[in-house]
Amino acid sequence: MVRFGAASLLLIASYAAAFSSTSSRLTSHRIPTQPSQSSTSLSMALTLYGSQGSRSPLVNWAANELNLSVEAGDLSKNPHPFGQIPCLTDDDGVLVFESGAILNYLQSKAANKGIHDDKKMAAISSWISWANASLDPICFLETPDGKVYDTGLKNQNKRIQRLDDILSKSPFLVDGEFSVADVAVASYLLYVIQFFPDVDLHSKWPNIVRYMKECAGREAYGKAFGERVQGYCVARLGEMESGAGKEKKLFGMF
Repeated sequence: MVRFGAASLLLIASYAAAFSSTSSRLTSHRIPTQPSQSSTSLSMALTLYGSQGSRSPLVNWAANELNLSVEAGDLSKNPHPFGQIPCLTDDDGVLVFESGAILNYLQSKAANKGIHDDKKMAAISSWISWANASLDPICFLETPDGKVYDTGLKNQNKRIQRLDDILSKSPFLVDGEFSVADVAVASYLLYVIQFFPDVDLHSKWPNIVRYMKECAGREAYGKAFGERVQGYCVARLGEMESGAGKEKKLFGMF
């Protein structure tokens, strides 16, 4: 079992506040990340405005996987039209906001270096859209005023069952290889076990749990989300697989 010291407890208040924010939901304020510091890149102009309490980690995860260097922007100069995060800027005045749009943009940057497969690009883009439009509302149930109060993964769900069926035949979502599609989908699934540690997914969807554990164990995930988050996720998913650790403390990793 992974244990964490008192320093981690100091983060609970900020996470809880972010989780209940009407204006920002998961889109604007969530779990921390560390800016990618990849030594090679396609552009040095990529600047990410985000924080450890937003969806920024999944952007950094994608950038790490695509070998793109992303610099951390000054939040006081965040150009997002609504002042939210994450937000990405690039050369020639490019401005991208909304996590799904940012992932698609990063994928296009990587594609410019030699990935010219329309079928694969279309599949990746479709999964990114599915994660934001369909998976997010299942993972995080909201009150009418936009506050997250529970996860839909505590109950059976036809779409999640279909996802489990897909993953029973392939380790990843597109052509059997890890891609930004997996960053989009796995990020939401992994957020769930951090905020709702008592949820047991393995009894219903063992292939999804295997998939989540594989994604969480990637080096690029650890660099983006931090070793503590990675260690907790891998350990919790391992417990699900073994049937151990069903009684978890509030806030799980804390």
